[in-house]
Amino acid sequence: MQMTDWAAEHSAALREYLAKGMPFSEIADAINAKFKTAYSRNAAIGRARRMGLAGPDRPQMPPRLDRLRELRPAKSRTADFHWPMPAFEKAEPVKLRCVEIEPRHLSLVELERGDCRYPYGGDSEGEAITFCGHPRRRGSSYCTPHFHLSRNPDLPSEQAASTASLRVVEAA
Repeated sequence: MQMTDWAAEHSAALREYLAKGMPFSEIADAINAKFKTAYSRNAAIGRARRMGLAGPDRPQMPPRLDRLRELRPAKSRTADFHWPMPAFEKAEPVKLRCVEIEPRHLSLVELERGDCRYPYGGDSEGEAITFCGHPRRRGSSYCTPHFHLSRNPDLPSEQAASTASLRVVEAA
């Protein structure tokens, strides 16, 4: 922001134009034309405030009635084309994948360095989020059952069975 020092003549012109009731934009234009300056409307307002000439007690210009038009009813804002409402069918609840492990339900503050960070809860507003808390698998943030759950959509028991059958096929 550039500091400007108003010359005494400029301040006197500002005071004179304000006494005539001119708006600040026109005052700035008149001072710029008269003194070959480049004051903005906001500069004129700021200077008038610092001089104690502008503020909430300054009389406002009456509204220009020629700008007002006759009132007309508002147009409808609804769209002419409406999308059809989709038909919703009752869906069976999704069976969530889970592991056969009882979580310790530790808070984030209670977790130790080697504890599983698999989250539980937090599904509804205000529900606390807890963590599994069992010993972590090496190289992972989760315990072994949660590691397999997060890597493969099969349940750990199904995964072990499919891995065993693959070994048999490979050996044959």
